[in-house]
Amino acid sequence: MHANPHDAGAWSTLGVLLRRSGKLNVAIACHNRALNCAPENANIWTNLGNALTEAGRLADAVAAQEEALRREPDNPRVAFNAIVGLRQAGRFAEALALIDRAGGATADPALRWERALIRLQIGDYVHGFDDYGARRALPTYNGRSATLPAWDGGVLDGRSVFLTSEQGLGDALLMARYLPLVKALGGRVLYEGHADLRRVLSGLPIDEYRGWGGPVDGDVEASQMDLPGLLGTTLASIPPPVRLTVPEEARRKALGILGPREPGILRVGIVWSGRVTFADNARRATGLAPFLRFAEIPGVQLYSLQKGPPEAELAALGPARQLVVPLGPELEDFADTAAMVEQLDLVIMTDSSVAHLAGALGTPVWNLVQYVPYWIYGFTGAWTPWYPTMRLFRQGMDLDWRPVFDAAAGALRAEVRRRTGH
Repeated sequence: MHANPHDAGAWSTLGVLLRRSGKLNVAIACHNRALNCAPENANIWTNLGNALTEAGRLADAVAAQEEALRREPDNPRVAFNAIVGLRQAGRFAEALALIDRAGGATADPALRWERALIRLQIGDYVHGFDDYGARRALPTYNGRSATLPAWDGGVLDGRSVFLTSEQGLGDALLMARYLPLVKALGGRVLYEGHADLRRVLSGLPIDEYRGWGGPVDGDVEASQMDLPGLLGTTLASIPPPVRLTVPEEARRKALGILGPREPGILRVGIVWSGRVTFADNARRATGLAPFLRFAEIPGVQLYSLQKGPPEAELAALGPARQLVVPLGPELEDFADTAAMVEQLDLVIMTDSSVAHLAGALGTPVWNLVQYVPYWIYGFTGAWTPWYPTMRLFRQGMDLDWRPVFDAAAGALRAEVRRRTGH
């Protein structure tokens, strides 16, 4: 930069590199410096918009992308970035219109994937699942490559269908409701699943539960994430959660750890982070600190169901660690977690696989969700048709978690009064 401080391209390139390394505020400053030198450059405007989106400045991001579009309305990269910015800002109708204007959505996997996410978010499942298969053509797709003929969702007539888990543990729990429906079509169900879920899914009509990554056999195959589309799911025909298996040995373990109930005390489980390697986890997760305000409420005892690296935050409580009982070290798989959840009155958490577990068990769960959350939660309202016992507390467009925790704390005080009379 010392060679030519007015080199707009160099400033914007530096901004792109800084954004990729997570230094968003500096990246935004570099892009703005580039625009001081070349205000008509659409590529700089769209790069700025990308950085603003990642920084959570959604309205500013959309404005930057609109500036880029105004200068180069036929630039495919600019159009795509604008579509992503509009979707993440919750401006779905505008994003769909821009996809239509961009053309080629049926041929361009990235555009079709964006359209799938939008359609599913707004509850248009019929068309959304039509586009959902476009994910397989994306460079980021990490599912299995198909080796058997694709199952079309029809009657199996004794054939074997190989169903593979795809995406996360929560997705597998979400889609487990479809396994009895697949079995009812008259075939053998070969299910490739996560080891952590083997015990809780053991009561389902699965002919063989396979560990992840083994050989593929059978007559036809499908991903679990294709099942809603293959079986014709609409917003009005979502199957109820499946009954999970909680082994008696897991229940005995949970009772031994939690002990007898204390009168007048509400047992509240908490989870503040999902899998840290998940690309969107930084948006959907918080730290432990905001959850500690629930410990201020008389009549509440917190229990941590958190697993993974974020568990280390509990140690930072020091002498105050009794505010939160750590259950994570006792949880060897999801059967152990399910047994603990059964003994709790309520789970409050940011979105991750435990939300699906609690929802499937029928335990009340308050899910604190990001502004544009996972598509099953829609975009408005306090409830989701996928889990009748789940209540949603939503971020606003400013992505500020404080109002979300304010609302949850107020609701928890009311819940304590309702349950204990205090």
